[in-house]
Amino acid sequence: MAAGLHQAIEAKERIEVTARTLAAAQVTVQRFFRQYAFVGGMTGTAAAVRREVRRTYRMPVTVIPTHKPCIREPLPSRVFATWDAKGEAIVSEIEEMLDQGRSVLVGTPSIESSERLSLVLRNRSYPHQILNARFLKEEAEIVSQAGRAGKITIATNMAGRGTDIILDEDVRRAGGLHVVATEIHSSARIDRQLVGRSARQGDPGSFRFFLSLEDELLRCLKTAELAKLRARGAAHRALELPAEFLRVFYRAQRLLERLGARNRKMLLKHEDQRFKSHRRLGLDPFLELIDDHS
Repeated sequence: MAAGLHQAIEAKERIEVTARTLAAAQVTVQRFFRQYAFVGGMTGTAAAVRREVRRTYRMPVTVIPTHKPCIREPLPSRVFATWDAKGEAIVSEIEEMLDQGRSVLVGTPSIESSERLSLVLRNRSYPHQILNARFLKEEAEIVSQAGRAGKITIATNMAGRGTDIILDEDVRRAGGLHVVATEIHSSARIDRQLVGRSARQGDPGSFRFFLSLEDELLRCLKTAELAKLRARGAAHRALELPAEFLRVFYRAQRLLERLGARNRKMLLKHEDQRFKSHRRLGLDPFLELIDDHS
């Protein structure tokens, strides 16, 4: 493990610390899967990246209609000048949904964000469950209860994916699970995975995005541009901002998605060149020793 992390864990657990090891070979995820003679899979978010899937794996993406009609209701996104104002609005939305007899799943981009929002809820005396990387052992139990009436579950966007949240009959009649997305992720696929946890298998459900000018996504903007944006927000003299500010978030998301796609393409291109070079020399590219002098 890099940078002595493996040895650090051994020291923490008070077992014999082993000698540092070096990687004997490396391979990208794309190259790894391209080594299989037959490859296939299912996901709910591949349609939007079908061009990259075809270019990388030479595989088509086929859209299969849902077994039951999707009746998920998107509610208008809301934008705020500060995270604190957004947090208060999220709590008010949760309170409204609980009064209707529904359950609420709150999606956050990181462990830190989930615990920050948890503190706001605790200060308002709202009992809730946190599902993030620090509670992996309790994940199954937490997810199994997330569809009960009056239940509040805070989850990082990556936690509990692909799990059907079973609704109580009372919750289903009240409108189903409501998903609160506290930020826009750097990838729209992650956003779709989050909102897709409501209204599964024909159940009712809804979702809403809550955003602020202090969100992590906007850190990709230049310092001057971000300062100008926040000055525009302050000029409105209102904590909630007009919907026109949404364009900034989606522009930043598209920028990061293009950057990620370009980096993956360049990485695969360089690896293809390396493979060809090794094959010409009669070497096995998968067994190339990694130089550790970097």
